[in-house]
Amino acid sequence: MKEIFISAIQAVCDFVYLYPLFMSFVWMIGALIFYFRLERNNKTLPELQEHPFFSVLVPCHNEQDQLSDTVAHLVELNYPNYEIILIDDGSTDDTAEHIHGFCKQHDRVRGVYLKQNQGKATALNAGCLVSKGDLLLTIDADALLDKECLKWMALQFIQNPRVGAITGNPRVLNRTTLLGKIQTGEYATIIGFIKRAQRILGKVLTVSGVVAAFRKEAVASVGFWDTDMITEDIDITWKLEKHFWDIRFEPRAICWILVPETINGLWKQRVRWAQGGVEVLKKHNDIIMNWKQRRLWLVYTEYACSILWVLAFWTLIILWFEQAVLNVPLPIRLMPPAPPLWSGSILAFVCLMQFALSLYIDSHYDKRIFRYLFWVIWYPFVYWMINAFAVVIAVPKALLKKKGTRAIWTSPDRGIETLQRLKEH
Repeated sequence: MKEIFISAIQAVCDFVYLYPLFMSFVWMIGALIFYFRLERNNKTLPELQEHPFFSVLVPCHNEQDQLSDTVAHLVELNYPNYEIILIDDGSTDDTAEHIHGFCKQHDRVRGVYLKQNQGKATALNAGCLVSKGDLLLTIDADALLDKECLKWMALQFIQNPRVGAITGNPRVLNRTTLLGKIQTGEYATIIGFIKRAQRILGKVLTVSGVVAAFRKEAVASVGFWDTDMITEDIDITWKLEKHFWDIRFEPRAICWILVPETINGLWKQRVRWAQGGVEVLKKHNDIIMNWKQRRLWLVYTEYACSILWVLAFWTLIILWFEQAVLNVPLPIRLMPPAPPLWSGSILAFVCLMQFALSLYIDSHYDKRIFRYLFWVIWYPFVYWMINAFAVVIAVPKALLKKKGTRAIWTSPDRGIETLQRLKEH
């Protein structure tokens, strides 16, 4: 029994160390293949022979202070055929009045008004049902879309009729605090890097909720957005891929976003992301026994392993605490869960190598991105701990959540500088 316990603890220790090391190499290799095959020599947009009609859906909840900047960018897009649909989801401020004013001011703008807060998925469904376009672009109400974004999205849809959705490239706009600077690097070195690698592996875990394009036919074929999923972007991605629609990542479809710059705001965001991921794993676990869905097995397994990694990490911390602080006798001596050890040094070096490669790739879209290499090295210490705590809270919330409970939303943290600017006005 003692030997079995020692072997199990050793296996957990190896998994906690080797899993992130292995995945870092997978992401680096996949992202570099994506870059050299699909990205490096394709930075100039070719002339489009056709311009399919886009409906830009902007779900809004209490967005009176942010919406004007978003609309100002949307009406200036370098694309001839599109409409803008602003959906007010039961706002308690003057968002509805602002939308009405934008409709009068711009011919492209239309408004949809929901009396009660019913959640982002419901707002997207409402906007989709009244849209005129065969293609949809969904963005958050505080996001600023690049002028060429629709052209890059349209190119992917035109080239392949099996493309059901395309995830864009979010870029951080507010970089005033340590958390903002770290997230600037995170979106380049983690989120964008992983999406490139996943695209090479064949399946993408999720489109970006802040900027994504969809073929309306594809969305309708899977029953639109489900209203009981806290992360509707992950869920719609899996629904589309289970129905064999292709999901692409388009790094040249850029959208500038605001990220949380307070611990409280970041915590709420990460718990929601973690809970949404677990909900999707729970909902779509039927793919494991379905041979037709075998191409999804890899991304499902990778995400499930990331959850298991957090649980293994906390298991080691609890056992070490019992041994070192409470003097509980264990048949194996556990090292304190803090670097630097030789294994931790290797992991830190590989992590830094991944950051440098990803920042090099993203420097083509943001010339100043390398200055955030210093800040992003704090990612493992700050974010791994926050995400690890978030998963522990999110797993029981997701597993115990009553099926069919509508997922409503509240206004997120949009950064210190943004809040100060709004207070001044």
